[in-house]
Parts: sequence; structure tokens; C-alpha cells
Amino acid sequence: MNSSVGNAKELIEARFLEHEKLIHRVMGSKKLMKNLEDAAGLMKMTLVSGNKIMFCGNGGSAADAQHWAAEIVGRFVKERQAMAGLALTTDTSILTAVGNDYGYDRIFARQVEGLGREGDLLVAISTSGNSGNVLNAIAAAREKKMRVIGFTAKGGGKMADLCDVLLAVPSENTARAQEIHELMGHILCELVEA
Repeated sequence: MNSSVGNAKELIEARFLEHEKLIHRVMGSKKLMKNLEDAAGLMKMTLVSGNKIMFCGNGGSAADAQHWAAEIVGRFVKERQAMAGLALTTDTSILTAVGNDYGYDRIFARQVEGLGREGDLLVAISTSGNSGNVLNAIAAAREKKMRVIGFTAKGGGKMADLCDVLLAVPSENTARAQEIHELMGHILCELVEA
């Protein structure tokens, strides 16, 4: 057998085992499971009251923001009325103008200032919990009297004390934490639709 094939098989199995172990850690955390339920309730309350959910994050978390906003506006599993979701990561004209004029740390906050309203919800995603532009978005949301759900890992970083509901994956591994974020995001979309 080719040694690279053997190494690939070992790596693949190791990553699946890491993921499985982390799933069990998450499921064993009563606090995290309760926070996931609370996050779903907060999302439902926001949408039922006619408000919107805004999503932000960087890199893979930006992809999650776009993905979850699409699930909210479009549909996740069942046919239903469209709901109000908005990814703050998608408008290149806004992102580049604000980044150029105010700095990268303001790209989400400026959108929250312009588009956010009292009663809206911000879903802030930062695996480290320390992304400056995400922290600034949270501060802007608080100014607007918006609620905040935070997706993090590694203990939550600076976001830990700034969110109404914190979904902090108990992992130091960014890739594994992002995989759990994606699963939790899908669970939230399903609960909101239900």
C-alpha cells in the first residue's frame, strides 16, 4: 500500500474521531444545550415580533453568516413564509467603502448602525471571540437595544460577557469548532421553522 494513502486514511479517521468526541462533549454540556434552546427562543421571538436577524463573522464564519441568513429568508426544510434575515458579510460595496473610510473594524458595526432597530437580533460569529469587527458590531447592536447571540469557541474570548446567549464550543481547534457551529446553526434554523 502506498504510504500516502495509509497516511490519508489515518488522518481521515482521526478527524472523524475528533469530531465525534467533540459532539459528545457538546451534548454533555447542559449549559450549552440550554443555551442552544434559549438561542432558538430568542430567534423565534425576534421573527414573530416582525423584527430581523442580522449575521456577521469573518472567513468561515462569514460563510456561516451567509448560509444561515439564506436558510432564514429562503427555507430550511419546510415550505413557509419568508423570514427576515440579513448577512452583513455580502455587500462588497458597503464592506469596501466602510473598510476604506472607517477601517475594517467598523465594517459590521456601521451596517448595524444603519440597518439595526430595537428588537432586532445580531448573531455574532467569532471562533476566538476576539474579532474586533465582530466586537464592534455587538457594541453597535447594544446601542440599538438589540439582543445578541454569540457563536464562539476557546472559552468565548471577549464576547463571553457581551452576549445574551453564548454558544461557546468547548474546543481549541478552530476547524472542529466551526463544524459544530454549522451543526448548531442548522439546528437553530430547524427549530425556528418548527
